[in-house]
Amino acid sequence: MSEPKPVILDSDIGGDIDDTWALALLLKCPELKPVLMVSDTGDTEYRARLIAKLLEVAGRTDVPVGVGVPFPGDGPRQRQLPWVEDYGLADYPGPLHRDGVRAIIDTVMGSVHPVTLIAIGPVSNIRAALEREPRIAPRTHFVGMHGSFAWHHATNLNNREFRAGQIPEFNVKRDIPAAQAVFAAPWRSLTITPVDSCGMIVLDGARYARIRESADPLLRAVLENYRMWSPHNGENDAETHTSVLFDTVAVYLAVTRAHLTMSRMGVRVDDLGFTVEDAKARPVDVALAWENLTAYYDWLEARFLAPTVPGPHGRVRLGA
Repeated sequence: MSEPKPVILDSDIGGDIDDTWALALLLKCPELKPVLMVSDTGDTEYRARLIAKLLEVAGRTDVPVGVGVPFPGDGPRQRQLPWVEDYGLADYPGPLHRDGVRAIIDTVMGSVHPVTLIAIGPVSNIRAALEREPRIAPRTHFVGMHGSFAWHHATNLNNREFRAGQIPEFNVKRDIPAAQAVFAAPWRSLTITPVDSCGMIVLDGARYARIRESADPLLRAVLENYRMWSPHNGENDAETHTSVLFDTVAVYLAVTRAHLTMSRMGVRVDDLGFTVEDAKARPVDVALAWENLTAYYDWLEARFLAPTVPGPHGRVRLGA
């Protein structure tokens, strides 16, 4: 296998639970080398605490954690707060950057190789980084979970209400000026999974049962968080299926485009937060649909059940 790609994860973890699943997935992909994880949007201190504790459970405290640009707190959306009530950023034994935007810039500019930036939330940090140091864009492959074109989700709890029609997707609408700046930036490449290709991703049945019964410390931590999150979200049942795992497809796209229908099109973000096809806009590689969704589910289950990729010293925590 070739050398793993250096990856920065920018995440609004701690709102919807799919960011937590996506972080765990990234740590189980040997093709990817996490070099920085940064919290984005809302109470970024809370989100950074979640990132840090998950990394510690995974035995990956070699990965630096950055605190992103703070926004007004998410309040009732902080469903995972009990998991970090007794865990502060001072408890994280790895590198910690209070200025997560500066950490993004320094990581990209200091890398010998192009960096892949996986953004699975609103992109407030990324806009701030571009404003401070525009030279990061040509050095970076941007991969995001953003937008909607022909399909949307009516709920994040299951895949039974996946519907035709476009919406202003949350990660775009939450900070429209930031999304407009990011979609216009001269990235080395820009790839997205809109809701069209990620709004139906749910693990259930025997696949989910195998994950639920796993003794893997990181998966156990993810499931503990999922069980905290689930009772606050309608009729969701954490014992029978996942919620919609939107963000896992962005991690997948950083590894491969296999089994996806990709379309290269000009895309801009309008003032209402819609992703609009526009021939005059910057070209974007858009994952519009699946050619073989079952193959993705096979890959996703296998990756979750695989061991966490060890850090540079080969240590992975054996208990949680």
